[in-house]
Amino acid sequence: MKNHSKSESNSLKRCFGLRESVTITVGTVIGVGLFTVGANMVGVMGNSVIFATLAALAVSIYPALLYAEMSSMLPFAGGTYQYATYGINRLFGMLAGWSFIISMVSVASGEALAFSFYFKKLFEALGFTLCLDDRIIACAIVLGFIALGVKGVEITGKLQNGFMFFFWGVAVVWFFSMIPSFNLSNINLVHGSGIINLKEFLPSVAMIWWCFAGFETCCAMGEEIKYPHINLPRALFLAPFIVFTVNGLFQWVLLAAVPPDSMKLLAESAAPYAEGMKIAGIAGFPLIMLCAGIAFGGDFSTLNASITAPARYLFTMSRDGVIPRVFSYVHSKYNTPWISVIFLGLLMIVLIGTNSIKYIASLSLSATLFYYILGIVSALRLRKRYPNANRCYKAPLINIGATLSIVIYIIMIAQLELSAVLAGIVWCLSGAAIYIYYQRKNNLETKNIELPEIGFDFPQESEKIKMDREYRNWKIIVAICTLFVTALYIVPCFAD
Repeated sequence: MKNHSKSESNSLKRCFGLRESVTITVGTVIGVGLFTVGANMVGVMGNSVIFATLAALAVSIYPALLYAEMSSMLPFAGGTYQYATYGINRLFGMLAGWSFIISMVSVASGEALAFSFYFKKLFEALGFTLCLDDRIIACAIVLGFIALGVKGVEITGKLQNGFMFFFWGVAVVWFFSMIPSFNLSNINLVHGSGIINLKEFLPSVAMIWWCFAGFETCCAMGEEIKYPHINLPRALFLAPFIVFTVNGLFQWVLLAAVPPDSMKLLAESAAPYAEGMKIAGIAGFPLIMLCAGIAFGGDFSTLNASITAPARYLFTMSRDGVIPRVFSYVHSKYNTPWISVIFLGLLMIVLIGTNSIKYIASLSLSATLFYYILGIVSALRLRKRYPNANRCYKAPLINIGATLSIVIYIIMIAQLELSAVLAGIVWCLSGAAIYIYYQRKNNLETKNIELPEIGFDFPQESEKIKMDREYRNWKIIVAICTLFVTALYIVPCFAD
C-alpha cells in the first residue's frame, strides 16, 4: 500500500472547515428521503411516526461515533473504503466503497426526481403548468451538477453552504407562515394512530432511517478538509441531531396541518408535503416557500454532495489500483477527479430512467446498510489491529455498541424489498469481479495492509480558539433546535 503523500498529479486540495463538513454531510441526508418516502411514512403511521424517527436517530448515533473515531485516525479520501481496507482487507474495502457508490448514486437519482416533482409544484403554485416529463427535468439538473462537480471543490463547498443555509432560512419562514393552519389537537402521542405492531413498525423505521443515512458523508472528503482529525469527528457528533431536528419539524408540520382522516392520502404521494398543504387548503406564499426551499435548498444540497462525495471513493479506489486508473485522473486546472464525476453522473441518469423513487430508496438502503455494517466491523478490527494508533477520539463501549449496531442493521436489511436486495448483491458481485481482475493485474497485496505514516497538522492557538468557538456555537444551536422539536410533540399531549 503506497504512502498517502500524493504527487501533484493526483492530489486533492484541503479547503473545507467544520461548516462545510457539516453542510456536505447534512446536505446529503436532508433531501429525497425526507421529502418523499419519509413523508409517505407520515401518511402511513400518523402521530406514531415520531417514534420511528426517534428509533432511526437512536440507531444512527453510535455508528456516527464509530465513524468519528475512524475519521480521526484515517483522515483520507474514501471513507468506509479506507476503513475496511485497513481494518479487514482490500476486498472488503472494495465492496464497501462499491456499495457506497451505488447508494449515493441512488440517492442523487431519487433527489433529481424529487426536485422535478417539487419544481413542477412550484410552477403550479405560481399559476403555471409545466408540461415536461419528470425524467427530463431530473436529467437536466444532474448534468448541471456534473459541470459544477468538475469545476472545483471550492465552488462546491461555497454552493453547499449557500444551499443549506437557504433551505434552513426558508424552512423557518415557512414554519411561521404555517402557524395559522396548525391544529394542535391533531397531535396527541398518548392516543397515537397508524402502525403500532412491531412487524409493521420495523419496515417503517427502515424507510425513515433512509432520511438519516449518509451521516458520515464528510468522511469521503477526508483529504479536502482542513484539520480533519478535529473537524470530521465534530461534524459527525452534530449530524444525526441536525437531521432529526429537520425530519421531526417537517413531520410535525404535516401532522398539525393535515386533518387526521386525510393523512393516509400522503402514503403514496410523489410530493407529500405539497400534497399535504393542498389537502389542508393551504396555497399562496406558504406553498411557494415550501416548494422553493425543497427544490433549491434541500434537493440542490443533496445533489451537490451526492455527486461530489462518491467521486472521491472512485478516485481513491482507482489510485490504489483496484479499479481502472482512469478514475484517479485529476483535472489539471480544477484539481477535481473529473472523470469519476462524469461517470457517476451518467450512472445517475440511467437510474433516473426507472422513474421510481421507492425502488431507488430500497436499492440505496440495501447498499447503505451493507457498507455501514462493513464500516462498523472495520472499527472493531482497527481497534484490535492498531490499539496504539493516533486517535483524536475513541468511541466508548465499542464491543457492545458495535455488535448491537450490526445486529440492528441486519434486521433492517431484512425489511427491504427482495428485488432491491438482490440488485445490491448483483452490484457487489460485479465489484468483486472487478477487484479480482485488477488485484491480479496489479499484483496487489490483499491482507494485513499496514497503515502508512500519518502526520497531523495542528492549528495555531489563535485558530484553535476560533475553531472551538465555532463548534461550541454549533452545539448550542443544535441542542436548542433538538429540544424545541421534541417539545413540539410533547406539549400537545397536555393541551387537553
